[in-house]
Parts: sequence; C-alpha cells; structure tokens
Amino acid sequence: MVCLALVGPAQGQGTAEAAEIPQVDVYGFDDSVQAESVDYPTWFNEPFLDLPHDLGQAVAAGKQGLIVYFGQKRCAYCHKLMKVNFAMDDIVEYTRRHFDVVPIDIWGVDEVTALDGQKLTERDFSYRERNTFTPTVVFYDREGQEALRLRGYYPPYQFRAALEFVADGHYKREPFHVYLARGDNRMVFDAGDMNEEDFFSPPPLNLDRSRMPSTGPLAVFFEQGDCHPCDVLHGQALREPAIHGLFEQFDNVQLNRWSDTPVVTPQGVATSARQWADDLGLFYSPALIFFDERGQEILRVDSVVGFYRLRNALNYVITKAYLTEPNFQRWRDTQVY
Repeated sequence: MVCLALVGPAQGQGTAEAAEIPQVDVYGFDDSVQAESVDYPTWFNEPFLDLPHDLGQAVAAGKQGLIVYFGQKRCAYCHKLMKVNFAMDDIVEYTRRHFDVVPIDIWGVDEVTALDGQKLTERDFSYRERNTFTPTVVFYDREGQEALRLRGYYPPYQFRAALEFVADGHYKREPFHVYLARGDNRMVFDAGDMNEEDFFSPPPLNLDRSRMPSTGPLAVFFEQGDCHPCDVLHGQALREPAIHGLFEQFDNVQLNRWSDTPVVTPQGVATSARQWADDLGLFYSPALIFFDERGQEILRVDSVVGFYRLRNALNYVITKAYLTEPNFQRWRDTQVY
C-alpha cells in the first residue's frame, strides 16, 4: 500500500495543512465497472440542475464559485473520488467553504439549465461539454466562467491544489501546470530514472507527420523521474499482454516532461520536451497523448489510468472509431467486453 501524505503546492498560502491521508493506493486499483452505485456526499447540492440558480446561491453565500461533477454510477474512478478525496476532512471542509457542488449523471435524462441558459438533458449537456472521462470536475468562477477542468480522477495532492488554484484566484494569473509545478521542488529529473519499454522509439525524435503521413497512430508518453504513478503504469497495465500487444500497433515515444530534449512535434514544430508539455498544458505524469497518421491529436489520458480505461482508449484509436464517433465516452458505452 502507498501512503499519499502529500501537501499541495499552496502550502503556506493561507490554507490548512493536508490532513493525514488514508493508507490506500490511488494509482493501482481495479478500474472495471463497479457492482455498487456511487453515493454522493450528503453536502452535494440537491440535483435541481439549474446551474445559474446554483451559482447565484453560491455567490450569495460568499463562495468562490461552482463545481460541476460529471460522473457515472458504477465508474471505478468516480468511486475513488468519493471514497478517497471526499473522505478527507480537509478536502471536504475546504471544498464546502469555497464552492457548491452540483452532480451530473452523464447518462441522466433529467433537464439541466446550463450557465448559458440552454436547457438540455444531463446526457446531452455532458456531450456538449465534451467530457472524455469520468469523473470530470469543472470549476466555474463567480462570473460563471470556466476556471479549470479536471478530466478523470486526480489523487488528493493534485485535487487539493486544484481547489486552491481556483479559490485563491491563481487561475486569473497563470495556468494550472505552472502553479502546480511551482510548488514542487523537484522540477528537474534525470531521464535515466524513467521506466523503459521495448516499444519506445530511440532519439532523435522527429515526430513530424504534417508533411508525410505515417502508416499508423502515434502514442507520446510524457513522464518524469521519481514518479510513482509512472511506476504503477509500467509495472501493472503495461505488463499485461493485451495492453503491450496493442501498443505494438503504435509508434511510441517517451519524453521526460521536464527535459530540454529536442523534439519535432507531429505538427512539424521544432521544440523541446519541456516546452511542448507546457504548450499542451500538461500537469499530470504520466500523460499519454495519441495522434493520428497526419499528426492530429485524437485523445489524451492525463489522469490516473488502469487496465480497462487504457485498453478502451487504445482500441478507440486503433479501430479509428473517432472518425464516426468523436465522443470517446459515448463510443465506450457501445462496447461490450
């Protein structure tokens, strides 16, 4: 078991110290469909689903905005958010002090009034918002503008930082990846500390597909040294023959997210690994980004990922399902495994 007793990057900026975190592994777990339905905390808003009203109530109560949670009832990652992050007293207290939380069932048929006044079902609202993975947590500020979006499950350290990033107004001054990295004193990593795979292509890394299309898709692994979730990915999911075999159908490269390693992007831009990661707005390692034969981004997995979610993502890209169904989550619902 892994202890995640970490303190967010905003320590010392007026927020409480991180509470002791349960002895759970938030990176390696069974991510198959859960037998039981997820339970929302009792302090979530009643699901009247009138977001302008909800935001007005939050502002009137002196809060910094609204959190809209998009989830599924039997999603393992949604269970993890509720049972780990929202089981921590400091996260609960801080969230309730600064935000109201509205839950949305991405397959629900109840009517939602969006912040722009449009009325549509929960399901259509989720599609409109282009939610790729559940849970997706969207932070709206007091003016109803999106301040931050978390796609997928993020462990307590990043989640706590996200709360502080929005509540303290940092989103007005800098991107989240800059804020998060600024609080991490380990910003330079030795590329030799990273995990290796036999399907990684060696340098030089000219990934340009804009002039001459490749024959297959591309997977770019943004990682770093001293990275427990990277170790879990390589030690668990990538050790599964089914996953390893799927990656063999890709061109695969690994980049140290913090290095100055030269790279030519799939769009033909000469840059460095660090600058490219910054341009992409990456704040989680490992982050996997998938590109098509012409260098267009198809999908990114930049949050905690296990066997089933990763396998689905790989199949979505390999089968070119994105050509007929651009919404990954909607495509996923049609699959039977």
